Amino acid sequence: MDLILLCYLSFLPALIITFLPNKATKFTNKFLVFYSFLFLFLILLVELATPDFVKQYDTRPNKIFLDYLIYPKEVVGMLLKSYLASIIVTFLILGLTLYFAIKKGKRFFHTQSSDYKFKLFVFPVVAFFLFFGARSSLTSKRPINASNAVFSTDQLTNCLGLNSFYTVAFAVYSIKNEGNTKMYGEMTATEAEARVKKYMDVAETDFTEKSIPFLHNQKPDTLLKRPYNLVVFLQESLGAEYVGILGGKPLTPEFDKLSKEGLLFTNLYCTGTRSVRGIEAVITGFLPSPSESVVKLGNSQQGFFTLADALKRKGYSTSFIYGGMANFDNMASFFNGNGFEDIVDQEDFDSDGTKYAFKGTWGYSDEDLALKANNYFKSKGNKPFFSLLFSTSNHEPFEYPSGRIKPFDKTPATVNNAMKYADFSIGKFFQLAKKEPYFKNTIFIVIADHNTRTYGKNLVPINKFHIPAFIIGPGVPKGKVYDKLSSQIDIPPTLLSYLGMSFETPMPGRNLTKLNSAIPGRSIMQFNDINAFRVENQVVIMQPNLKPLQFKIINDTTLIPVKLNNELAKDALAHVIMAGNLYKENKYKSREN
Repeated sequence: MDLILLCYLSFLPALIITFLPNKATKFTNKFLVFYSFLFLFLILLVELATPDFVKQYDTRPNKIFLDYLIYPKEVVGMLLKSYLASIIVTFLILGLTLYFAIKKGKRFFHTQSSDYKFKLFVFPVVAFFLFFGARSSLTSKRPINASNAVFSTDQLTNCLGLNSFYTVAFAVYSIKNEGNTKMYGEMTATEAEARVKKYMDVAETDFTEKSIPFLHNQKPDTLLKRPYNLVVFLQESLGAEYVGILGGKPLTPEFDKLSKEGLLFTNLYCTGTRSVRGIEAVITGFLPSPSESVVKLGNSQQGFFTLADALKRKGYSTSFIYGGMANFDNMASFFNGNGFEDIVDQEDFDSDGTKYAFKGTWGYSDEDLALKANNYFKSKGNKPFFSLLFSTSNHEPFEYPSGRIKPFDKTPATVNNAMKYADFSIGKFFQLAKKEPYFKNTIFIVIADHNTRTYGKNLVPINKFHIPAFIIGPGVPKGKVYDKLSSQIDIPPTLLSYLGMSFETPMPGRNLTKLNSAIPGRSIMQFNDINAFRVENQVVIMQPNLKPLQFKIINDTTLIPVKLNNELAKDALAHVIMAGNLYKENKYKSREN
């Protein structure tokens, strides 16, 4: 990680040394001394601040470190009272650094004039090594990032492999992704909270902590001595348009058959168009917003509510199992800091000695994931467990092992054939699981993260947000269909209701098993920087810095403009405002956090 940082910082000096003429050497040398000592000074400053920050927060400097800069008066007072010795040592070391910068700068960082053609000739080699060092990989599709430091179930241990300038720089970089909820309008926190609560179907007496706006008790119908396991099988890009039982293409015989063994959701909508948005909804129950998913944002990398965190506190073993590389989209870092004990990914498949069926561009195939997960669950014995499985095969370039399916299209590598293979693997997983003792004690859900390409003629292509899901397991009604409009954020509280335990959660989603029939269905969709808040067949669409629009929805494909219902528009805005407030104020957490 140090090499990556230094290579990034070396790009600009390399360009200046190479392309400025020799007569500009005096300027170049002054720049090199200033630039080099500036960043070395900043790196040293952050590293010197790290030990005390670690003592306080059990992690390297991050977004909180930046937040302190906003309140210099309060922070300086706190530092002088609590860390005076550290401040004195820090200033002494930084003072010595400045002394050497002034006295030894020429010796360390001045460059000599050299032939211009020679510099141009050497530059491609230098540029390659800087690129290689910054990326730290030639074979991987993704550069090395903070997730590659994740190897332990302890957050601090993983952070030690990084450096503090990198973690602070990542926090700065993440700010641009955090969005601006004011782009849709303004509303007080009190009003926004009240408006969101009225959609939750939670009694006022069940809310437990005013400082955590939506924290409430969720009680099961029956308390079990031995609670049920929970397995979430998240399907990459499996939109409803590809699912036969939902009126889509006849590509999913296994899904269709299994859905009749439990509860099928026929009117469920995802919250976004990226996998991290689906993970955000299904695993954390967090509201969608114009910000980047919380999986990638700096302020949610630790102490953020997830199903894994809630169940780990109840004594569950928790895991994420993925055939690809868990560092993709910062998943490993987010999961490691928020309740997931075991992160099993492509490297574990590589090293376990099992002969798997297929390894493609995105990692091991879905049937390999099924095999790996089944063996992992068998090893858990009688201890309750929670696991998130994430498929990979249904993703361009649509690679899968031959001989598993009867192709829908003549060309093998198509989305339709990949869907059929993903469905085959779902069937394979349940075929294996049903033979094992853990099956009878486990609640399973198969659900999509999002659809494939999300496009359409409307401001928000609502039909492309329609996704499939079913739940099967003990206590789940067989052959039942839930056809009321619902959202991905309703899934996690619904899952908890089947486990046989009481929970305290901050999730604003609805427990669909107990939802009052008089309450209208709703879903929330984020399409780039456009937010859609739907209640039954009415949808309010908010665009940045424009007045909201309202439409009547016909068959998910036709939007007819109607007069704006101001109250509905305020409800839509409230959900976005609360997403921003909960994230920025660290109020989406368990009481213990």
